[in-house]
Amino acid sequence: MGYVFHVRFWSVWILLALSGASGLPQQVAPLTLRDAVAISLGRNPDREVARTEVDLARSGSRLARTALLPNLMFREAVTRGNDPVYVFGTRLRQQGFMQNDFVLNRLNRPTPINDFATHFSGNWMAFDSWHTQFEIRRSDLLVKSYSVAAARSDQSIIFRTVEAYESILFGMRQVEVLQHNAETAKALLFLSETRVEAGLAVDADKLTAAAYLAERQQELIAAQGRVQIALSELEVAMGASIPAGQRLLVPLTERRFDGEPLDQAVDLALKSRPDRQSLALQRDAQSAAVQSAKSAFGPQINTFGSWETDRPSLANSGGNNWIAGAELRIDILPAAKRENLAAARIGLRRADAASASADQQIRMEVTRAYYEHQSAEQMLVVARASMSQSEDSLRILQDRYQAGLATMTDLLRVEDADRQSHANYWQAVFRNTLTYAKLRLAEGTLTQDIAGDLQ
Repeated sequence: MGYVFHVRFWSVWILLALSGASGLPQQVAPLTLRDAVAISLGRNPDREVARTEVDLARSGSRLARTALLPNLMFREAVTRGNDPVYVFGTRLRQQGFMQNDFVLNRLNRPTPINDFATHFSGNWMAFDSWHTQFEIRRSDLLVKSYSVAAARSDQSIIFRTVEAYESILFGMRQVEVLQHNAETAKALLFLSETRVEAGLAVDADKLTAAAYLAERQQELIAAQGRVQIALSELEVAMGASIPAGQRLLVPLTERRFDGEPLDQAVDLALKSRPDRQSLALQRDAQSAAVQSAKSAFGPQINTFGSWETDRPSLANSGGNNWIAGAELRIDILPAAKRENLAAARIGLRRADAASASADQQIRMEVTRAYYEHQSAEQMLVVARASMSQSEDSLRILQDRYQAGLATMTDLLRVEDADRQSHANYWQAVFRNTLTYAKLRLAEGTLTQDIAGDLQ
């Protein structure tokens, strides 16, 4: 029985591989879990989304620093008119007054005049009560927050890849079990037909065996479909298609994982979770926003200056002038600034509440993942023992049926129990691996290396 099972196992894997790999010029190495994780971290679109958030935050940080720089402007203007004030001021700036320009008739009714003006101006905020410095600190903290959040996004991508990959392996093991059961059902049908022909069994045994075979074939078809769906889910998690030659994956095997006590796992999560670190940085950024809002009430010192040349035409010379100065600004009715400070304080309270809520959620996630993994380990031990017992029971019933000491119903009942025990075993193996990965995700320690060691 064990030899036949072993042969069925390898036949299933070979058939699944060759179903999409016909015509390949050479054999391609199977896709390992480590390879799948590496591809997903390089090509999954969700990772690019997280990176763009970081880039946007860095752009905001650079934008905040531009407030430290002076503003310089250049303006070139051409005007023409006969407005008396315009004409008088333009001639004064062009330094082109003649004696006859002061005739009353020409002052009251001047002829139109051209002005080609070249103007340079600038201003610089020399002091703003450290408002700009607080804004720079806030933007820098947001950059760090989004960078840490991107690390959490990587962990989520790794877990989805592990889940999809392990689902494929579990599905293939299900196909293996069902393929073996279908072959066994064919053998039982042949045996029942032989016994009916020999007069040792009734036709009902043959009909029951035929119905049992049809049921196992339907389950096999459904399991093969689930494998293809799991492959598609893995391709989505990876952000890339899997070549046909690499779909012969390494079979699912039982693994043992070492873990720490629950209290240590919770403490580790509170220290290691990137999303918690991101929230802490966002809280610090909001605190800087409060300081920035307070500094807006302080005085500001602004310096400014300009230089201008005015000419009657582009080719002619003209006059030039300059002006420079400084000003002190104090807002004596800062109603809008008070509301801005109130909003910043509300945001800080919200950040504190979000951090406290995140700590509780992290404790719950770690506790749930811890006990799920503990249950999976215990279920694996039970499933392993149950599978061994069901195999022995099936072998005994087969001998009794061939000797005419058991009915077809008895044999099929034990065959069902054996099939279910194998399915339960591989599901326990799958859950043991997946719950361990989920525990690492909850702790914030699921890395590419740890994921690769799961296989």
